Amino acid sequence: MKENLPETTESDRWMLLRDAAVLQVKLVVDGLRDLVLVPASLIAAIVSLVTSDNGKPGPHFYRLLAVGKRSERWIDLFAAYQHSPDGIAHDEALGDASIDDIVHRMESFVVDEYKRGGVTAQAKERIDRALSALQRREKSDE
Repeated sequence: MKENLPETTESDRWMLLRDAAVLQVKLVVDGLRDLVLVPASLIAAIVSLVTSDNGKPGPHFYRLLAVGKRSERWIDLFAAYQHSPDGIAHDEALGDASIDDIVHRMESFVVDEYKRGGVTAQAKERIDRALSALQRREKSDE
């Protein structure tokens, strides 16, 4: 005897299957984008540093970020979340914290350490000298 399921249940099942398949495609596209962005962002940052004008870095890195941000919206990895059933906890598991919050805390620690003249101050001096040398070398090659 065949059980008659409400049409919404079948519809919900097909929506879940569709959303799962679309997520897989989006994950692949997102992964490929990230694979390209890793070296491209490093190259863009270096180019921005060596093409500085009066000590101000060039725009290459931030232009790449703008492209990455647009691609993130275009991929919209978790768009299917809008189809989640009632009762699914929304954003409660992780709270409002983000990786940017963690980076901010770490950055505050490093800045405080730098102000106290610790190891980070010495490292910053060395990095600044190396970047200045790179910029001087680039300008002399022109």
